[in-house]
Amino acid sequence: MSANNLSKYIKYKVAVVQATPVLFDSKACIEKVKTYATEASTNGAKLALFPECFISGYPRATTFGAGIGVRPDSGRDYFANYFRSAIQVPGPATKELEQVASNLNIFIAVGCTERDGSTLYCTILFIDPHRGLIGKRRKLMPTAAEAMVWGRGDQSTIDVFDTNLGNIGGVICWENYMPLVRTHMYEQNIQVYLAPTMDDKDTFASTMQHIAKEGRCYALSSCMFVQRKHLPKDYPTLLSEDPETTYVNGGSCIVDPLGNILAGPIYNQEGVLYADLDLSKLPGFKWEFDSVGHYSRTDIFQLVVNKNKLFTRKSANKSGRIRKSKL
Repeated sequence: MSANNLSKYIKYKVAVVQATPVLFDSKACIEKVKTYATEASTNGAKLALFPECFISGYPRATTFGAGIGVRPDSGRDYFANYFRSAIQVPGPATKELEQVASNLNIFIAVGCTERDGSTLYCTILFIDPHRGLIGKRRKLMPTAAEAMVWGRGDQSTIDVFDTNLGNIGGVICWENYMPLVRTHMYEQNIQVYLAPTMDDKDTFASTMQHIAKEGRCYALSSCMFVQRKHLPKDYPTLLSEDPETTYVNGGSCIVDPLGNILAGPIYNQEGVLYADLDLSKLPGFKWEFDSVGHYSRTDIFQLVVNKNKLFTRKSANKSGRIRKSKL
C-alpha cells in the first residue's frame, strides 16, 4: 500500500487466537479455525491471527526417532503420518478457509504445515474475506531440529500485502531475531506485523515490543497452548508423559507502535486476545523514528534482497548459458 494512500489509515479490532491444535488432523484443526474465527467475528474483529503450524499442529518435543546418522523405520512411519496431515497450497483446505473468511467477513492469517511435492514447509496463509488466498509466507530458517521436518522457504514469499486493513505481513518465530528480515518488512511499509510462533518464553513478548517500536507498526504474536494430554497416546516425546505436562505455554500478545502491550501475554490456557488498532496514528509515530526512512543512513548501510524464485535444477544448454527449470 502506498504511504500516501491515507484512505486506508483506518481503525479496526483484531483478534489473536491462542489455541490447541489437533496434531496430525488438518480437518479438525480447520474446524477449530472456524470456531475461533466465528468467535472473533462475533466480537467485532476484522482480523484473526492463529499460531505457527496451527493446521496439522507442531510436533514439539519429538525427533521422530532421528539422531545424527540414525533414522529408524519407526520414525519414518511416524513422520509419514505428519506428512499426510499437511495441506497443499492452494488446495481443498485453503478453499474451505476462504469460505470461512468470506462468510464471517474476517481476514484470517493462520500457520500451517504445507506440503509441496515431497517437502514440507512451515507456512502462514493470508486469507482476505473478499479476495481469498492472497499469498503465503514460508519460514526461511527452520530452527535446529525443525530442519528434519520442514524445508527452507525462499525469497519469493517474503512480501507485505496491500489489503483493506492496511499493509499486512508475517514473520515466523525465530525469524523475528533476524535483523535483515525485519528490515525488509519495514522497507515495505508494514503496518500490521504478524508473528505466529512456537516460542513460549517470557522474552518473546519483549521481542514483540522491540519490533513494534523499531518498525513503528502494530505487532501481533500468536502461540499455542499444548499439554501432553492433547497429543496422541503413542506420541514419541522427549518430555514427561504426565498428561498435565505443558509442552507449549502460550505467550500471545498484541503491542502498539510505541512498544506498549495492548493485550496479553497470556499463558497456560486457550483464549482470544482483542485490541483496537488505529492506523491513522502511524505517521505520527514515524515522525519521531523511521528506521528505513529519515532515521536511516543508506549512504553507509544498504539491504539487498534477491527476490528471484529459487530453482531446483539448473543445466547448461549448448551455448553454455544456464537454463533454469522448475520442478
